[in-house]
Amino acid sequence: MDDSRALYVGLISGTSADGIDAALVRFEGDTPHGIAALVHPWPDPLRERILAVAQDEARLDLDAYGRLDVAIGSCFADAVQRLLEQSNTPASAICAIGSHGQTVRHRPNGAHPFTLQIGDPSVIAERCGIDVVADFRRTDVAAGGQGAPLLPALHAMLLAAPGCTRVVLNLGGIANITVLGADGRVLGFDTGPANGLLDAWCLRHRGKAFDRDGAFAASGHVDEALLQSLLADPYFTLPPPKSTGREHFHLAWLDAHPRVAELAPADVQATLLELTTRSIAEAILAHAADATDVLACGGGVHNPVLMHRLSELLAPRTVASTTAFGIDPDYLEATAFAWLARQRLLGLPGNLPAVTGARGSRVLGAIYAAPR
Repeated sequence: MDDSRALYVGLISGTSADGIDAALVRFEGDTPHGIAALVHPWPDPLRERILAVAQDEARLDLDAYGRLDVAIGSCFADAVQRLLEQSNTPASAICAIGSHGQTVRHRPNGAHPFTLQIGDPSVIAERCGIDVVADFRRTDVAAGGQGAPLLPALHAMLLAAPGCTRVVLNLGGIANITVLGADGRVLGFDTGPANGLLDAWCLRHRGKAFDRDGAFAASGHVDEALLQSLLADPYFTLPPPKSTGREHFHLAWLDAHPRVAELAPADVQATLLELTTRSIAEAILAHAADATDVLACGGGVHNPVLMHRLSELLAPRTVASTTAFGIDPDYLEATAFAWLARQRLLGLPGNLPAVTGARGSRVLGAIYAAPR
């Protein structure tokens, strides 16, 4: 397969479900280059339904599951069509779409481990007339892995610095780190909540989908007793490989801590921001103490209060956005799923067993063919 200068589309809606990230990507050799990108908004009722299901606040019967799967797939198709229209790119120019889908449950441990991302790929292929590669995570889980994170292989390609240990930090609904070791080793895992709890608490008490510029958190004070209670969750001390999601860190989890009801909402928000930054910093210090810099991507890079606190906790290491390295922090994940789609078409592995804990390298994803 010769796909020099080929075009792919990558799609993902993360654990915050704050929109569908869509990226149009050109590959020159094995290196992806972003051509165009956008965030496609969810209709409010559908986003509310996604969050309720992901946080185990709503149960689905089979009919409701089927409808939700197709509704999400339709929105993903809308995102692709809007991206191609805005970039003046014909569907015939796209080799494939890599669709992560929307995670509604992630249970990679236990007797019957599984991970579930929905958004019917057949709907996307039919609507867009482009082959779709989807369902990337389940092969890794079937091989004994966590199914996440899947970005470290691309992080290593784009951001590793020989002889220097570097951390790539993704600040989505959940935070995850990739450690790019000076010796070439790569480690990655979810550290715990990032924007997910902050956004949910802000929506509950301010009616806003997120805490713009961290102003709500900055108006409060950290409650050390609540912070220590939150940090006592066993997840934080589990060794990697590990991964998590909204089914663990959600508002019901937060509300189960007695002090939450006693505090002003702004103080809880401040404490949640400290939980995010403290858990990230402790993970980096434990697994990448020799790191010289931390490169951040994801929505959290736009929260100056969060970024400043990370800089304080991780000093003297430099904490900066991936923008400094020519990589748009908002679309690195979508770019990664374009890359994973290409890996699938080339028959190449997409996982790193040292990261996910899988029994070996695996070709990830299933192909859903467009009508010919």
